Amino acid sequence: MKKNSICFLAFLFLVASCKEKKNVVAAPPPGSPNAAAVSVEGFMIKPTAISETFDVTGNILPYEATEIRPEISGRVVQLNIKEGTNVARGTLLVKLFDGDLQAELKKLKVQLQIAEKTEERQRELLKISGISQQDYDLSLLSVNNIKADIELVEVNISKTEIRAPYAGRLGLRNISPGAYITPVNVLTTISQVNQMKMEFSIPEKYSSQIRNGMDVNFRIDGSNENYKAKVVATESSVEQNTRNLRVKAVINAADKYLVPGNFAKVEVVLGKNNEAIMIPTEAVIPVSRNKQVVLYRGGNASFVDVSTGIRDSSMIQVTQGLNFGDTLITTGLLFLRNGSKVKLSNIK
Repeated sequence: MKKNSICFLAFLFLVASCKEKKNVVAAPPPGSPNAAAVSVEGFMIKPTAISETFDVTGNILPYEATEIRPEISGRVVQLNIKEGTNVARGTLLVKLFDGDLQAELKKLKVQLQIAEKTEERQRELLKISGISQQDYDLSLLSVNNIKADIELVEVNISKTEIRAPYAGRLGLRNISPGAYITPVNVLTTISQVNQMKMEFSIPEKYSSQIRNGMDVNFRIDGSNENYKAKVVATESSVEQNTRNLRVKAVINAADKYLVPGNFAKVEVVLGKNNEAIMIPTEAVIPVSRNKQVVLYRGGNASFVDVSTGIRDSSMIQVTQGLNFGDTLITTGLLFLRNGSKVKLSNIK
């Protein structure tokens, strides 16, 4: 009896299962006339102003920096190098012994006086044909030779005076009073710090967009200020090893934080586009060889190939494939096919 009851229950279960299978209707595929519209959100494409920027690192340098060396050898008799101070152009920094040169200069000046008197007398004699033209020319030559010797000695005397080539700040001195120095000795350094420059390198793909006179922004550690520099020159060619182009910019700002040798974080703004198409990055669908987006057209989803440009944390530029006024679908992209029915629930 119990066995018969079990068989009866199994029969009822089979009958009920068959009825349920008969009542199941296959869901219409996406894009068919009977498919239900998918609720999605849209994004209206409008003109957007963007600036293409990139960041590089740079070094702040003095506008001019020079190692002070003597042109001749000699003993230091006067030392005026005050470390870390600012000096004017032409300030005497070091004086070398020039006693022998001064004595030679006096000797030549005496010889010049005698030679000039001899030349005057012979000129008067030449007028009355008392001497030949050749004798007079020799006396005039003697005068000119002595004058040339005097100029040479005066130049050598000037080399015993080492002066500041321009206004700037002196570095540490490397000699002491009374030292004997030669042209290989670096006496000190001088840097022009009232105006500074900055050097940085940019990737070669941007080399054609860098031009003299354009401004760049930069920041340095220890300061919250945003500084500006003006591009004044670029290297004549791209470096083969790094594929970068060296750029020099002038800093006109005066600030205690701007110290030669500082590391700078440079931001280069290449240009501004007021008619750019910017869309949310999540709306871009990567495919095998290109990128696609989904547009809302007459209640249907339409897949379109696009080309992209620069991007930031949330938006990306579209350079080809879209127009102003298009409505972009930004949600439910995984459930859509080309031609799927969609219903906009919200447009941004």
